[in-house]
Amino acid sequence: MQSRTIFKRWHGFLAGALASLVLLACSSQPTGPQPTELGPNPSLLGVRQVWSAQLPGRVDFPLTVAVAVAGDAVVLAGGAAGQVTALNVNSGAVLWQYSAGAVVSAGVGSDGRFVALVTQDNALITLDGGRELWRVTLPAKVLTAPLVAGDRVFVLAGDRSVSAFDARSGRKLWTDSHPGDALVLSQAGVLVAVNNTLVVGLGGRLAGIDPNGGQTLWSSAIASPRGTNDVERLVDLVAGVVRSGNVVCARAFQAAIGCVDTAQGRLDWQQMAVGSVGLHGDASSLFGVESDGRVMAWKLANGQLLWQSDALRYHQLSAPLVLGRSVIVGDQDGRVHFLSRADGSLLTRLTTDGSAIAVTPVVAGKTLVVVSQKGGVFGFQPE
Repeated sequence: MQSRTIFKRWHGFLAGALASLVLLACSSQPTGPQPTELGPNPSLLGVRQVWSAQLPGRVDFPLTVAVAVAGDAVVLAGGAAGQVTALNVNSGAVLWQYSAGAVVSAGVGSDGRFVALVTQDNALITLDGGRELWRVTLPAKVLTAPLVAGDRVFVLAGDRSVSAFDARSGRKLWTDSHPGDALVLSQAGVLVAVNNTLVVGLGGRLAGIDPNGGQTLWSSAIASPRGTNDVERLVDLVAGVVRSGNVVCARAFQAAIGCVDTAQGRLDWQQMAVGSVGLHGDASSLFGVESDGRVMAWKLANGQLLWQSDALRYHQLSAPLVLGRSVIVGDQDGRVHFLSRADGSLLTRLTTDGSAIAVTPVVAGKTLVVVSQKGGVFGFQPE
């Protein structure tokens, strides 16, 4: 009797343990869609790493433009003390370094000489050759990299105000306020110069602003708010636009893409697209990444779909860069993928330090510059 009791207890223990193991195994299984399995690297394009550098901190702040090209230099921001570093694009050698004294929230912008950035304590700082010229405190948080053009620094703030400052002195020239939506996207927005017009993303609209006085010249909607509450009605344009002549094409976060004729202030076309990062392209085509990792190509003239690639789905891709015959994207594991701009097929794949590619790759001269979340900076050139 005693042996039967012991057996039953042992059998019960084993059954319970087995059930627990099954539950543990089930709970440890990944949930949600899994990244598409990557095939062998076709190595159809000759690209080699020519240098690498290390920023003094991580690149964690929510921006699309952490890298600005300034002549033969790339200027990068990152780290707890707001370190700004200029590197030679050909060798990766440090040209100068600067510390803002606080984490950078938006940056960097440059016209090739002046460099501007904004810290998390709302300080707008402008540098010349790595030396601080001036700083002013802004009344609102900024997530969009300042635009430096025509000896002026333009700032798009989180309250949708647009301001202009003299690049040499820091004197405020004007402010244009656009109060409205209760919520704004915690992501870099649109702020570019087109001829003599400042083109700004205000909610789901592109607006043309006179850079001399701040007057709004025109406004054209790429996406409109929908829904019954503030969260559902949130719509913002995200940094990373394509310009072809007077035409500017942009993405509205998780809603649409569209192109606007900035000379007329007229929407040329708009269509639904579900993505959260900006676009890149040329005079004939637009390229973008949807939230599920599909890489898409559209005809710039009318939005017609040219191709889509599912090869990198669910790999958490950066915004794309078009370079030569390639469309280049980074992923969450530090890989850099070169796709054919003709049909989206994989040309080659490079590796960095294993951490996510934090910002959109940029090109300076003949060098492709890639920045990882760990602060690794990598320069690649064609073989």
